[in-house]
Amino acid sequence: MFYFLAMLALTDLCMGLSTVHTVLGILWGFIGEISLDSCIAQSYFIHGLSFMESSVLLTMAFDRYVAICNPLRYSSILTTSRIFKIGLIIVGRSFFFITPPIINLKFFRYCHSHSLSHSFCLHQDLLRLACSDIRFNSYYALMLVILTLLLDAVLILYSYVLILRAVLAIASQEEQHKLFQTCISHLCAVLVFYIPVISLTMVHRFGDHLSPVIHVLMGNIYILFPPLMNPIIYSVKTQQIRSRMLRLFSLDMCRDA
Repeated sequence: MFYFLAMLALTDLCMGLSTVHTVLGILWGFIGEISLDSCIAQSYFIHGLSFMESSVLLTMAFDRYVAICNPLRYSSILTTSRIFKIGLIIVGRSFFFITPPIINLKFFRYCHSHSLSHSFCLHQDLLRLACSDIRFNSYYALMLVILTLLLDAVLILYSYVLILRAVLAIASQEEQHKLFQTCISHLCAVLVFYIPVISLTMVHRFGDHLSPVIHVLMGNIYILFPPLMNPIIYSVKTQQIRSRMLRLFSLDMCRDA
C-alpha cells in the first residue's frame, strides 16, 4: 500500500511542479504569455500525469481488493518486483499513448485568438486555437479518454462491487466496519480526482455560454484540488502515517521547548 501511496504522491507532486509556476505567475501578474513549445510540453505533462493518477488509483483499488478478498495470498501476489513492474506499466501507459496527438500540436497552424481558457495549457484548449485539420487529435483524444479514464473508473467501480459482496458476506458488523474503513481513504481519493475531471470535461463540452471565470475556476480545481486533498486524506485516515506525523511534531515541539 505504501508503494502505491508513494506513486500517488509523486504524481501529485509532478502535477504541481508542472503547473503551479504558470498559475501563480498569472495570478500575481508576473507573466502573461507562454511560448508554443512550453505550452505543448506543459500539456503533455498535465495529461500524462492525469492518466498516471487514474492508473495509480486503479492499482490501489486492486490492492484493496486483494487485501480484503484474498488476504492470505496478499504478500505473494503483490511482491516488490511485481509492484515495480506495475509502476513501469503505469508510466509507459500514461505517457506513451498520449505522445502522438501532443507532437501533432507542433505542426498545427494557429490563427485564432491566442488566448487560453486557463492559466495552464490543455490539449483541448490548443485545439480550439488551431486552424488546421484537428480531426485526428479530436478522435484520438476521445478514444484515449475512453480507454484510460473511463475504463479505469469502470474497473474501480467493479472492484468495489466485488469488495462489497465479500464484506457483506461477513457476519460480524465490527469486521465489516473495519474492512470498510480500509477503503474510505481510497474512495475519497477517487472522488477527489474524478469529480473535477468530469466537471471540467462537462464545462469544455457544454459550457460555451458560461462565464470565463467558471472555466478558470474549474481548471484550477482540476489541477490543484487532488494534490492538496490527497495528503490530508491519507494523513487523517492511515494510522501509520498519522502516528508518524504526530511523533514528528512532538519531537519538534520538544526541541523548541
